[in-house]
Amino acid sequence: MAPRLHLPHRTTRSPAPAGDPHLGARVFAVQRAGAVLVAAFLLVFGVLGFAGGLDYFSTEGRQILGLSSNGLLSTISVVVALVLLVAAARSPRVASTVMIVVGTLFLLSALVNLAVLRTSFNILAFEFENVVFSVVVGLLLLTLGAYGRIGGHLPGDSPYAHARPGDDEEIDLTSDLPATPAEIAAEQAMREAEVAVVQHVATNDQRRRVAAMARVHSRGDRRRVWMSFDGAGRELR
Repeated sequence: MAPRLHLPHRTTRSPAPAGDPHLGARVFAVQRAGAVLVAAFLLVFGVLGFAGGLDYFSTEGRQILGLSSNGLLSTISVVVALVLLVAAARSPRVASTVMIVVGTLFLLSALVNLAVLRTSFNILAFEFENVVFSVVVGLLLLTLGAYGRIGGHLPGDSPYAHARPGDDEEIDLTSDLPATPAEIAAEQAMREAEVAVVQHVATNDQRRRVAAMARVHSRGDRRRVWMSFDGAGRELR
């Protein structure tokens, strides 16, 4: 069975041209600022831990910037800080994905280390203040990472609201490509209808056509179904 055409999430208002350097500028600025601020604190925290000559695996850490730390936690803090800085220097999608992943890990770390406080398994020398810090930072990274990316109606300047060159798309390469102006126009209309359905702004005709296309799988068959509503009534080559 041929895979169906995957459509990136797009809005139907104010479409920006692909490659627009300002596309997603506000979203990326918010995410990058959050990633850099968290990274800066973690980097300072880790470097101060190294400078203090902390025991690497001590379960009784020393206070650094109001938090307990040992050598292992200092190392992890520096590594995470560098990952966030690299992500902030890359594309919005990379920054967002890394922030969501790291934020989730912070929350998991808070739960795990809360369970092992004051035990021999507390290899990161966590105290309750560290648990609170992990929860706060985890939620912050998750919120900023999801900003402009997760929601029913994305802002027009969100980099996730528009298709971009180079984005991976699941394209049905086994089906016929459009060969005539009518077929090309049909495919464009198909894409607009599917986006409109996702955005809950589709007309009744668009909804009927998209529902009918859902019953077939190849690109050519989907085009044929769409064009049948226009009275084309012909098989696509």
